[in-house]
Order: sequence, then C-alpha cells, then structure tokens
Amino acid sequence: MERKNLIAIACAGGVMFMTGAAFAAVPLYQMFCQVTGFDGTVKKADKAPDADQVLDDTVLIRFDTNVRGLPMTFRAEQVSQRVRIGETGMAFFDVTNTSDQPIQATASYNVVPETAGPYFQKLQCFCFDSQTIQPGQTMKFPVNYFVAPEIATDAESRGISEITLSYTFYPTKGAEVAAVTPSASGAAG
Repeated sequence: MERKNLIAIACAGGVMFMTGAAFAAVPLYQMFCQVTGFDGTVKKADKAPDADQVLDDTVLIRFDTNVRGLPMTFRAEQVSQRVRIGETGMAFFDVTNTSDQPIQATASYNVVPETAGPYFQKLQCFCFDSQTIQPGQTMKFPVNYFVAPEIATDAESRGISEITLSYTFYPTKGAEVAAVTPSASGAAG
C-alpha cells in the first residue's frame, strides 16, 4: 500500500511541476530572449558605450509600427535614422486612441535581421509596460538606443548596414478593448 501512495504522490507532484513550468515558460523565455538577444529580441542596456567606442561605420535603423485589435493609430515620427555604431540614437513614436473609450495597450518588439538582436540595445523604451490611453489622446513615446560596437567584430553580424526595429501594440491581457471600427484599426507609419 505504501508503494501505491508513493507513486500517487510522485505523479501528483509531477503534474503540479509541469503545470507550474507551463505558466513560467513564457516569462522565462521572454527573459532569456532579452538577456541573450535570441530570436531578434533587443537587449536592455544600463549605459551607452563610451565615446572612444563609437565607430565611424554607420547603420541605417528603420522603424516599423503595427496595431493588433485596437482602435488606435501608431506611427514612428521618423521612418529611419542613420547612426554611428556605438552612438546613442533617440526615436519618437506617436500613439492615438481613436475610440471614445480608454484603452490599455502593450507594445512588443523585435529586430531584423535576427543576428543584430544581441547588439541593438535600448536604454529607454515603452515596450512591455501596459499603457492607458484616454479617448482621443495622443501620447509620444521615446526610445533611446544604440548598436553595440561588438556588431562590427562578430562574424555573423559584421557588415550589417540596416536594422529594422518593429513594434506591435496589442490589447493588454485582461483589459477590455473598445470596439474596433475599420477606419480606426489600422497602423500608420
């Protein structure tokens, strides 16, 4: 009888462990991607490179904006920027709630080509934080970033001359979404 109880406890423990692992998988994967730059995920940096690390080589940064299931417009104030490798860049994005209800939205991002992910680093970003945007309100969000000088010496990323930073705003999980009308659901930019 003790052996059957031991097997039942082990099975119940295994089920609980697997359930916990399933819930932890998404945040752990997100953290892994942010730390390593895996799959085009941009890393968060604490400080920009020193001035003596800024290279003469430049990279063209393109900005892409998308909206999924929200009555809002989202656009980059600039289509692209050319920055020196290691130099800090600043880009601005405008979001307008086109509905008559407050909305809660969260932005996620990635970069292409994926091999640039570990080197495209942000100092300041609005991504992954839920934003509440009031009816008719336009908000301006800054992104402070740089391309790490190590990109020039990595065999896989050396020679990259163009990087696209893409953002997608989507409804914050658990938040009610105002009705999307065809004229208000598109993305600008």
